Amino acid sequence: MQVLDRRKALSITPLFRLAFRPFFLGACLLAALVIPLWLLALGGHTGAWQPAGGWLAWHRHELLFGFGLAIIAGFLLTAVQTWTGRPGLSGGALQGLAALWLAARIGWLLDLPWPVLTLLELAFPLAVAGVMGWTLWQVRQSRNYPVVLVLALLAVADGLSLYGLWRQDEGWQRQSVLTGVWLVAAMMGLIGGRVIPFFTQRGVGRVEAVKPWPWLDRLLLGGSLLVAVLYAVGLSLSASPWTGVLFAALAAGHVVRLLRWHDRGLWRVPLLWSLHLAYAWLAVACLGMALWHFGAPLNPSLAVHALTVGAMGGLILAMIARVSLGHTGRPLQPPSGMTLAFVLLNLAAVCRVLLVLVWPLAALWLAAVCWTVGLGLYLWRYGPMLCRPRVDGHPG
Repeated sequence: MQVLDRRKALSITPLFRLAFRPFFLGACLLAALVIPLWLLALGGHTGAWQPAGGWLAWHRHELLFGFGLAIIAGFLLTAVQTWTGRPGLSGGALQGLAALWLAARIGWLLDLPWPVLTLLELAFPLAVAGVMGWTLWQVRQSRNYPVVLVLALLAVADGLSLYGLWRQDEGWQRQSVLTGVWLVAAMMGLIGGRVIPFFTQRGVGRVEAVKPWPWLDRLLLGGSLLVAVLYAVGLSLSASPWTGVLFAALAAGHVVRLLRWHDRGLWRVPLLWSLHLAYAWLAVACLGMALWHFGAPLNPSLAVHALTVGAMGGLILAMIARVSLGHTGRPLQPPSGMTLAFVLLNLAAVCRVLLVLVWPLAALWLAAVCWTVGLGLYLWRYGPMLCRPRVDGHPG
């Protein structure tokens, strides 16, 4: 039976043997196109063509629910087989899920009728949440149930975004996207809190891992989810000292984590310092929001872009660079060019959050170039790996 299962697994087209392959590839292609296309639209160079909801709504939506959610799906649907010991999604089922994601992306660009677009868009996150929930429930792995909760809430936020666009209510659409952004921040804190100290221990040769503080983990997850709820009901859209206290506590918690995880040796390992810098941007984003809520003359959009470009973009690139190597049977040594890619993603965040205050237009374009080239380097160096069988001959 095991021999037959192995033969069946090896007969699947390599791109669809595990979820990380199509979703990492497709998501990075999308993200590398979204930013330049958005800036061209911003400059009036796209003519009369308008995606669903207009270019601003498309830009907001696709980087979160197109790019970010696809990466989350690829990571979780791959990791769940390690968590549970059950086979991950592959073959025809994975092809169908990837086709659903792609159809929604095309639907946004072609401005499909709202009922069709809504069906395509919401089917993907609900399907991912369903597969994760069913797989975890089969082995009663309650430790990872919060992952399913966050996925379900992301589907709700996506639905609210679509409702706002259907009503032509820009404020509602923005509010729902911000809700989704902080749900992703909760997911980054949850997953990052597990993998970053583990990867650091392995990468620098520590004998013992840094023991987690469960109370801190729960507070950071609960605090991030509370922020998302406050955005969902509109209470975080205006400055409030009480909300500032919440953001300040989140910033402090993330900094404490970084200090506990730190090891001087990690700065010699690109796959490690890229993770730590990305997580540091999460703390910066929380601090920026805290300062705004306390009345500092800051644009909250800067904190949001510290989160989306620096933390989300940086953590995604660092994670997929490592996961793609491990799950294709390669040593954990990134190919040439990836150190530059990590640097460029961080420079993109610096340009979009800090340099934009001095040279607004030039900084936007420089951030776009850094972002696009950084992701382009991943596609160039990892694209062939994702489309070919594992080098060690194993399935997956």
